Amino acid sequence: MKSLSIVFFLLVFITSCKQKSKEIIDVKTDETSDYLSFKNRDDQFTGGIKMIPITTDKGTFKVWTKTVGQNPTKKVLLLHGGPGMTHEIYECADGYFPQESIEYIYYDQLGSYYSDKPDDLSLWTTERFVEEVEQVRKALNLDSSNFYLLGQSWGGILAMEYALKYQKNLKGLIISNMMSSIPEYNLYAQEVLGPQLNPEVYEEIKMIEANEDYTNPRYSELLFNHYYTEHVLRLPVNEWPEAILRTFNHANNQVYVHMQGHSEFGITGDATLKYWDVKNRLKEITIPTLIIGAKYDTMDPNHMEWMSKEVQNGSYLFCPNGSHLSQYDDQKNYFNGIIKFIKNTSSNSN
Repeated sequence: MKSLSIVFFLLVFITSCKQKSKEIIDVKTDETSDYLSFKNRDDQFTGGIKMIPITTDKGTFKVWTKTVGQNPTKKVLLLHGGPGMTHEIYECADGYFPQESIEYIYYDQLGSYYSDKPDDLSLWTTERFVEEVEQVRKALNLDSSNFYLLGQSWGGILAMEYALKYQKNLKGLIISNMMSSIPEYNLYAQEVLGPQLNPEVYEEIKMIEANEDYTNPRYSELLFNHYYTEHVLRLPVNEWPEAILRTFNHANNQVYVHMQGHSEFGITGDATLKYWDVKNRLKEITIPTLIIGAKYDTMDPNHMEWMSKEVQNGSYLFCPNGSHLSQYDDQKNYFNGIIKFIKNTSSNSN
């Protein structure tokens, strides 16, 4: 009789465990289903793509966005660099955000790849791009309960400027691989990174720039083989991810040269961003802010750590193996840090 009781108890226990396991699996399946579902969305027909009208002084144009997943409290709008680069530079997010059920939005800024490309230099100003982001936010129903803005390089400039005007609409801000002062960025390139190059290479680069011979193929050759592979993406060019190569192929050089100049070796020529500087305004940013710096970046990691202390609610993520495109050459540190920030910010706001 005693042995029968034990057998009965074991059967009940095993059955109960199986039911609990099934419940856990069902919960996880439901979460995944909700994340991937197009229920309550109006973009299923296009697979998440929306062409959003942007009103400017020069007319109305359309910009391309694509939303991946859905999460009512965690939505990340990705601001690519350049200016004039493309959303493709962040395609590696597909390997990290979905498994954390983080909704994210690819976005080609006006002038970039899938978006309209008006031929009007007056459109390429930081102020106009800020208003563009605000119009995108409204169209996608993003607000302070869910809206995270992630900007890298030029996208970091745009993210800072947006936050300084519209931070009331943000839940969190992520500034990736961007200093708060272009003059200080130029000094870092000229006084720190440049002298680290082979002296003959550095002299030849300076000579080409002094002659403003930026279209000389030798200029690109020197930068790609000696500078970009050390400070932009720390891999031989023939090993660069296909998404990065596509980004370069699809870049809008008119926008890039007008605002940034001719290369990533500081701001060159009469580019409009040459004197951009908001370092004295960082203290105005009060929302949770993550600053990302990298050891081998084109940007000074010490300056970016300082930025994290200047904003009122900041934290710093350092990528010890990374360069300017840390999402590739220090990928796990990069995305794990962002995911942790989003989760912590989301839980603290509940």
